[in-house]
Amino acid sequence: MTTESEKLIAKQCPAEGLLRQLSGKWKPQIFRLALEGPLRFNALLRQLPGANKQSVAVALKEMEEAGLLTKTVVREKPLHIEHSLSERGQAMTGVFRTLEGL
Repeated sequence: MTTESEKLIAKQCPAEGLLRQLSGKWKPQIFRLALEGPLRFNALLRQLPGANKQSVAVALKEMEEAGLLTKTVVREKPLHIEHSLSERGQAMTGVFRTLEGL
């Protein structure tokens, strides 16, 4: 949940708001990988050496709650879940790429 002071900070400095939402283990790496397209959980784990299922699951849930990712159930065989950038996450890609280039 976003407080009024967090909303004010995000308006004043978009980079600071993004940094707050991406603080934590695995979140910056997950965001970077989501820039390339939808992510499936096991494929994501393979791309994060040293990550465990629980920490990645928690990071995905927090990023979804922050509005950066959307979770989609793909009803194909086999049934699977994909995580992709939400509209809000896509709006922050410019800030992320700028920070990434520093």
